[in-house]
Amino acid sequence: MPGDTTLLLIRLFAVFVAVTVAVSLVARRVALPHSVVLVACGLGAGLFVHLTEAEIPPELVLLVLLPGLIFEAAYKIDLRVLVPALPAVVLLAGPGVFVTGIVVAVALHLGAGMDLAVGFVVGAIVSATDPAAVISSFRRMHAPHRLAVTVEAESVFNDGTGIVVFSIAAAALVEPISIGGAAFAFLSTVVGSVVIGVVAGEIGTRLMVRLNDRVVELAVSLLVAYGTYLVADSVHESGVIATAVAGIVLGNEGRRLGLSRQTFESLDVVWEFLAYLLTALVFLLVGLAIPATSLADALPAIGWAVVAVLVARAALVYGGLALLRVVAPAVRRRTPPAWLHVIFWSGLRGAIAVALALSLAPGVPDRIQIQQISFGVVLFTLAVQATTAEVLLRRLGLSENPPAADHAHRGPGAAVATERASGSDA
Repeated sequence: MPGDTTLLLIRLFAVFVAVTVAVSLVARRVALPHSVVLVACGLGAGLFVHLTEAEIPPELVLLVLLPGLIFEAAYKIDLRVLVPALPAVVLLAGPGVFVTGIVVAVALHLGAGMDLAVGFVVGAIVSATDPAAVISSFRRMHAPHRLAVTVEAESVFNDGTGIVVFSIAAAALVEPISIGGAAFAFLSTVVGSVVIGVVAGEIGTRLMVRLNDRVVELAVSLLVAYGTYLVADSVHESGVIATAVAGIVLGNEGRRLGLSRQTFESLDVVWEFLAYLLTALVFLLVGLAIPATSLADALPAIGWAVVAVLVARAALVYGGLALLRVVAPAVRRRTPPAWLHVIFWSGLRGAIAVALALSLAPGVPDRIQIQQISFGVVLFTLAVQATTAEVLLRRLGLSENPPAADHAHRGPGAAVATERASGSDA
């Protein structure tokens, strides 16, 4: 009966909110990121519920949850803070995706006997970073704002480039593609997605400026977030990249064109609440989607993949970013050596990797093994890296305690206040 289904959905939503609140309270008491506790709850529930991957379609993450999370992170990014960090972000979110894919592919080929093409698919899946758990630690510990922007901006764009590379790599398993063709497909997708994002962001911003109704303005921001993603996806471009660019344009152009402070305060409150619920649902679904009891057979391959991911990350951060610090004085001034350790340890994998693994078609070679390895890497980063991020920040002396609540890094107009409050940013 339709009425019974509706009532069931309402009950499930109420249970979800109750679990989210309870987990947040528990996470505070045990000093763990609430996302990690949510994954643990999902894993525990999965042992009894026995959900199949068909019951958690990847579209739920990619089309329903992801646009809101990407937009919420992107519209808060102040270009005045992002531009100095752009070389590092571009390195990690661009070439970094390919470096991770290649290193993981070679490690799985040599260590687990996996075909290189199949191993590259695994690498593409786990190249998408998801530092939500670490970002929450940054906020609790009042870490330097520019450090948080660098890590979060990398994730916003890395998710987009990672998904594009994954799509090309997965398609190449079915129908071979030349290196030139793959490069052209990647570049054309990135450029096309950026154009869509700029146009959507400009239209949304100018419409909001003309309005004098905060409720309608909030509705426009919601339309920009999900409409941009759907438009880009419908023309086979990257919805993640388009939505990220649209969010950055809206936040920065809105401030330049005169969106009121009250509007930005409303955007902050509403989108922070939405992101809280979306993040909770994402990590709960991650736990439910990962069949923990079936990962034992893939432990050796998972071990190789974890080592490869860490090695690739170390090469990018201590090799690539360190080189940037040598050749670019601006990067050196704005990226203290201690930050490199945090950026290295912030390369978590999460919901995007799980969704991409679940999206593999049944006919893809070694599909089950690809999924098991990807899930194993996600669990390692959440169980080990996410839970030790605060310890690392504290040991490196990057924890600050400003007297006021940490509102400085919320909203694109607050960068100046944050810069003044963060002495170690200089």
